[in-house]
Amino acid sequence: MQIKPIAPSFAASPQIGPEDVARAAAAGYKTIVCNRPDGEADDQPRAAEIAEAARLAGVEFRFLPIRPGKMTPEVVANFDEVLKTCKAPILAYCRTGNRSSSVWALARAKMLSPEAILTATGKAGYDLAGLRPLMDEAFGAPRGSTKPVSYQVLIIGGGAGGIAAAASLLKRRPHLRVAIIEPREQHYYQPGWTLVGAGVFDASNTVRRMADVLPDGAKWIRGAVASFDPDKGEVTLEDGARYGYEVMLVAPGLKLDWDAVDGLRDTLGKNGVTSNYRYDLAPYTWDLVRGLKQGRAIFTQAPMPIKCAGAPQKAMYLSADHWRREGRLGDISVEFCTAADVLFGVPDYVPALMEYVARYDAQLSYRHTLVAVDGPGRVATFAVTGPEGTTRVEKPFDMLHVCPPQTGLDVIAGSALANDAGWVEVDPHTLRHTRFDNIFGLGDGCSTPNAKTAAAVRKQAPVAAINALATLDGAPLPARYDGYGSCPLTVERGKIVLAEFGYGGTLMPSLPSWLIDGTRPSRRAWFLKERMLPPVYWQGMFKGREYLAGPEMTFQKIAAD
Repeated sequence: MQIKPIAPSFAASPQIGPEDVARAAAAGYKTIVCNRPDGEADDQPRAAEIAEAARLAGVEFRFLPIRPGKMTPEVVANFDEVLKTCKAPILAYCRTGNRSSSVWALARAKMLSPEAILTATGKAGYDLAGLRPLMDEAFGAPRGSTKPVSYQVLIIGGGAGGIAAAASLLKRRPHLRVAIIEPREQHYYQPGWTLVGAGVFDASNTVRRMADVLPDGAKWIRGAVASFDPDKGEVTLEDGARYGYEVMLVAPGLKLDWDAVDGLRDTLGKNGVTSNYRYDLAPYTWDLVRGLKQGRAIFTQAPMPIKCAGAPQKAMYLSADHWRREGRLGDISVEFCTAADVLFGVPDYVPALMEYVARYDAQLSYRHTLVAVDGPGRVATFAVTGPEGTTRVEKPFDMLHVCPPQTGLDVIAGSALANDAGWVEVDPHTLRHTRFDNIFGLGDGCSTPNAKTAAAVRKQAPVAAINALATLDGAPLPARYDGYGSCPLTVERGKIVLAEFGYGGTLMPSLPSWLIDGTRPSRRAWFLKERMLPPVYWQGMFKGREYLAGPEMTFQKIAAD
């Protein structure tokens, strides 16, 4: 719990848990206000849990949820009523504290100057400069007289794409005014979660503080975008703050749609149901693998597109390899249920993978889409597509590893930036938006038909950065993305089939075949995945060091300052 006092009678905080309520009461807080709607995150306690903890601690509780982009006058008025009528001091919380501090600022804007409010919230660690126009209006300034804070390049998303692109921009122009909008306090090295689920990595080694990984010179705006106005060159955050830009890079990631599978969310992390697609669940995968002595283990793959298309079968291979080494594989039935009709989309890598399918005696079930999970009953239901249509098939399990369905983020799908499928619509080579010339997209959330992997982001970031600078200069776009993506298929502990390919499934090996033949399992490829790629990620991509990532250039390179 991080309580951040803003005024003698008020403090804001990121998400708290039931266990934090007693500590807040001991610190003297008389009222707790939840400004976060239920269901925003997988690990989020429900408001009812906090309310019950508050009742036991003798603290008043109010539930005033603020949905992204819905900082309406009614919301502000309701919060103002809480400030007037509830016992003080008051502690309000949301995902990061931004919404709570923002609604307090707007509720107090009629009586306190914008300077006083920004000073108080700034000391608490909340930069609300984007709310200045709204505060000025509330304090008496003419409507529209204050323009939003603007940047030369505004980046949406502090994932691998957003940070790598910022590093590439600032490497080329250190004095560029760049800001990254990102609500999370932590950044995760997601490619490591497969190895967490296999007991190779510790989960704690795959996470770092966001403040520690952002490149020097990039402004961090701690918030989440609620809407885009590309015609005005502005975005609005969920707390109502507005920011302008000359060029925008959109790297928002994608949505893991756990709720698309009936019953799945309620059973994740228990009843033998797990997924390496979540930081908090990958260790449970390893617990299940170590603990399973006999029975049936099912591994699923959702319909495309998904991030890291090889991840679902990587979990299968590493689990089966552990059981083989422990002498248990003969007592465990392994099944891979995939919505696809092939094992892997690039045929050159399939023969090596099939050798391991045979080694582990795994059953391959194609055109199987997971649609429901009965955790307590340990039954998974699949929609199976065949020549005569789709039928539903129930399969009992002792362990179920799930790859969830994946879609574009709601805020993207509902915006002018999206294509019909809900992805940021960009040219597949220049990464420029197809309708807005000063907007570029990269990473998992954009429409490029490549494998959604960190390796793809490593190649996309310099392209987006160079072309963004060209746009600022009014010059032609010189950099092109060739669709490169990489999937290190961990077929056993110590060996990897290193799949590297571009648009159309064209093989694109980074290293000569005498060093690593990507179509065959290799210990050198394992060394690359386990030892080399994490430093390339943290100290390479995020520092603007573009090892083997220089884009194809069609014009003269962009000059530095």
